[in-house]
Amino acid sequence: MSQTPNDPAGTTHQFQNFANQAQPKSGPNVGMIVGIVAVVAVVVVLAVAVLMMM
Repeated sequence: MSQTPNDPAGTTHQFQNFANQAQPKSGPNVGMIVGIVAVVAVVVVLAVAVLMMM
């Protein structure tokens, strides 16, 4: 069985290229904002329902 040579410089270089391309995007997290809006809407609906029962 022949083994392929392991070139640490090559793999490090490839990883650095990948890391440079995969920079996290800064900005608002849309999923979290939608979740917060949904929770606020449910709380408002429940508050209105409780107030109408009184």
